[in-house]
Amino acid sequence: MQLKDFDYDLPKELIAQMPADKRENSRMMVLKRQAQLIEHKHFYDIVDLLDNNTILVLNNTKVLPARLYGSKETGARIEVFLLNPVKDNIWKCLIKPSKRVKPGTIITISDDLSAKVLEKLDEEWLIELIYSGNLYDILHRIGNIPLPPYIERKIQSDEIKNFDMNRYQTVYAKDEGSVAAPTAGLHFTKDILNKLEKKGVEIAYVTLNVGLGTFKPVKCENITEHKMHSETFEITQDTADKINNAKKSGKKLVAVGTTTVRTLETAFIKYGQITACRDSSELFIYPPYEFKVVDALLTNFHLPKSTLLMLISAFAGKDFVFEAYKNAIENKYRFFSYGDCMFID
Repeated sequence: MQLKDFDYDLPKELIAQMPADKRENSRMMVLKRQAQLIEHKHFYDIVDLLDNNTILVLNNTKVLPARLYGSKETGARIEVFLLNPVKDNIWKCLIKPSKRVKPGTIITISDDLSAKVLEKLDEEWLIELIYSGNLYDILHRIGNIPLPPYIERKIQSDEIKNFDMNRYQTVYAKDEGSVAAPTAGLHFTKDILNKLEKKGVEIAYVTLNVGLGTFKPVKCENITEHKMHSETFEITQDTADKINNAKKSGKKLVAVGTTTVRTLETAFIKYGQITACRDSSELFIYPPYEFKVVDALLTNFHLPKSTLLMLISAFAGKDFVFEAYKNAIENKYRFFSYGDCMFID
């Protein structure tokens, strides 16, 4: 398939700049694959769609306040976007504007944190973080939530910064290490999770630390030539047992988000079943792809030409997905990270 096959036009005003007033009030489009039907609901209706024959799997990764602002000795302003630690205090990062730095450059970020530029990789840089105290405490004090560029924040007041710190994070986030939220999970509240458990829905968690791999643009016209960045994931023994037992007993597995899908499908491909492991995924899912584990999927509306849209097209069928997106635009659904969601059954 060609890259142009996954393009569509989206009015700018449908790109959500803020989330729904309450998480559960987001709109939810329901796609019924077998009947090729589209229904319009709200996320709180998820409680009626799932029953005790379901296991719900969510990604409990936590977003790191990874966007830092500092300056060189000359006073030039530099943005440092932390990606992941390599060892000790050595991190991979993005630097903007990168033409203003070179190996040896010192970037002062705060009184107790600075970064020494070590070397240039392909699109990334290696830096050494120099700090006193606990690094994560410092990041939570001075760092910024790394919102996607299509969410525009011209004024970074403490109020809006704290708002994004709360709403660009799932209510069940646990293991810090992502540079973007697993956005399908943003719609859940603790109350909805409790209601689902009371209905007998089994709930399990995996961890995939969302990195550049999820969002790296596809630049080759032949999509099969695209290479995904590696992203680390972890499946505990408890989760592996829950999923394998549920599948054996015929339960439907509902994955929350594309990161959960890639975690489960990668594990099955590598091990032949869902196994407790800490591993990495470079899995690129696009049509045609035979899903081994996932039976239904909750996801947000994704960018044109993105690997996420390709995964959804593989799951629900490209023509049906593009029909649904056209319908969503006509009905003024809100798109992308802070937008509405889609349940594909």
